[in-house]
Amino acid sequence: MTKEKKEAFASHKKLEKNVTLLGAATFVTVAIGGIVEIAPLFWIDNTIEEVEGMRPYSPLELAGRDIYIREGCYTCHSQMIRPFRDEVERYGHYSLAAESMYDHPFQWGSKRTGPDLARVGGRYSDEWHVQHLKDPQSVVPESIMPSYSFLADTELDIADPAANLAALRMIGVPYTDADIENAGNDLIAQADPEADQGDLAERYPKTQIRDFDGDPSRVTEMDALIAYMQMLGTLVDVNSAAAQQELAEETGR
Repeated sequence: MTKEKKEAFASHKKLEKNVTLLGAATFVTVAIGGIVEIAPLFWIDNTIEEVEGMRPYSPLELAGRDIYIREGCYTCHSQMIRPFRDEVERYGHYSLAAESMYDHPFQWGSKRTGPDLARVGGRYSDEWHVQHLKDPQSVVPESIMPSYSFLADTELDIADPAANLAALRMIGVPYTDADIENAGNDLIAQADPEADQGDLAERYPKTQIRDFDGDPSRVTEMDALIAYMQMLGTLVDVNSAAAQQELAEETGR
């Protein structure tokens, strides 16, 4: 062993034996790493690059999302497709950060008992979703999902849709004054093709307007939940958006 190696070994041995010195060295190392990771965030406006097509949830979709959370759907279904071949082949294009930019809280999930739902929108018919929620085993025999048939019998009752949108606008979701003013009408109109939708489709591009639960006489919690699920993964052209993000990263923009 050379003299330089012996000195380095002795210094390292001294560091390992001195708890105070080791703690101080560890703190300095972690602090430097933390500063390198965190400091740049103070000089950028947004850590998520916006992509074309993303918009806030419509009042009906938002109500469905709240029901999704209330019933604990996130405990068995994630909404984040990781960029691995097996996941992409099964569920579709990997999830983009911008697709969750209006989620408070996000629904990425940490466990999958059932399939990922990030791109479930349009994959099944409304009738399939109704039957699946009422009697899961009738369409997926091996499913352990419980029945949610009561959603079809429960009228959607949102105390103040406008207040929900106003609260979300306070934390950065870009709802307009018109969105908030028309929230109550939008909530009902999206599930009733016979109602006056006004400019609902213009304010919420790619909004799906129809009776979702098969009962046009009323708007139920089933309508809201299916409206939410049928929207998931349908707003963004993921292939184009992913290509744009990769180009921006390569050019350093």
